[in-house]
Amino acid sequence: MASVTLYTTDHCPYCVQAKKLLDKRGVAYEEINLARNPDGRNELVAQTGMMTFPQVLVDGELLGGYTETAAADRSGRLQELLAA
Repeated sequence: MASVTLYTTDHCPYCVQAKKLLDKRGVAYEEINLARNPDGRNELVAQTGMMTFPQVLVDGELLGGYTETAAADRSGRLQELLAA
């Protein structure tokens, strides 16, 4: 199964929703909370080009935020990425 990394921050309702979605689907993920880590935020922006939270990566490739992850779940793409 693919590795999933979830970048989050504190007090983020979309982060909570992303975690709930992944938990509901039984997806194991590594959560990296960057609330107090400006260097980590800079690394995330350099890696993904994104400054918003959450950000979901599957095998190091950006899937997107909660909206993109939920859309991928609805379309079956999330399951395909996880199975690859």
